[in-house]
Amino acid sequence: MVVGWFVVRRHELTDESWVLIEPLLAPPRMGRPVRDRRQVVNGILWTLSTGAAWRDLPERYGPWKTVYERFRRWSADGTWDRLLAHVPQRSDAVGAVDWTVVCVDSTAVRAHQHAAGARKGGSGTGEAIGRSRGGLTTKIHLARDGQGRPLAFTLTAGNVNDRAQFEPVMARIRISRCGPGRPRTRPALVVADKGYSSTKIRSSLRRRGITAAIPERIDQINGRPRRGESRCRLDRVAYRRRNVVERCFNRLKHNKALATGYDKRARHYQAMVTLACLRLWLP
Repeated sequence: MVVGWFVVRRHELTDESWVLIEPLLAPPRMGRPVRDRRQVVNGILWTLSTGAAWRDLPERYGPWKTVYERFRRWSADGTWDRLLAHVPQRSDAVGAVDWTVVCVDSTAVRAHQHAAGARKGGSGTGEAIGRSRGGLTTKIHLARDGQGRPLAFTLTAGNVNDRAQFEPVMARIRISRCGPGRPRTRPALVVADKGYSSTKIRSSLRRRGITAAIPERIDQINGRPRRGESRCRLDRVAYRRRNVVERCFNRLKHNKALATGYDKRARHYQAMVTLACLRLWLP
């Protein structure tokens, strides 16, 4: 696509997207002049899209060390998190966030051999890599709105049970309002597969006034008659909307740096996931 006098490649920011995020990437007041921030962000997005090593960054994005150091600094100071909070806020202000249903699910990502071997101790402990049936994996637990756009996520090792992360993911759903008022945190309906079927999860949603569309596991179904209990009702029409989960994961994994974990540090891989989620919100 051609914008003005230069070509915007498919993984780069459009003018409309840049206008949304530029205010949160303000240059520092002191120090040496900052390289063109849009050029740097486009270089980071190129790495996210291709999964290539930072040293292979094309020259059009500037020195690879500059781009990597900016990525590392913005990962540490929460810049990517602020961007992901800001853009959905703008969408919610115009009614573009679908709060009628939120879908929760997880996906396992195979960790590359280069992702193993991070130094132990300090803040680097627990790099969200665990050994499961598929080898070393990282698991992304994600909540999406009715249009398949990510609202919140957590990272864990691949051998962590999905039910253990349901409440942490739901607690991260928080979109502030542009004006006065409390942040929006509660959808009307939550849809999840039978891996999330538990009394604790259903009770938690009931306390918050949220309807659950979660099928029961076969062991739960067989156990209820013995206890004199009736089965939980499942709204099958609502449950069909869970397909937005798979579509969202499919779009996220188009980014090769996310489809395979190459980063030794969990905070860097988390930043890549945050950027991939942000791209689904940008125009």
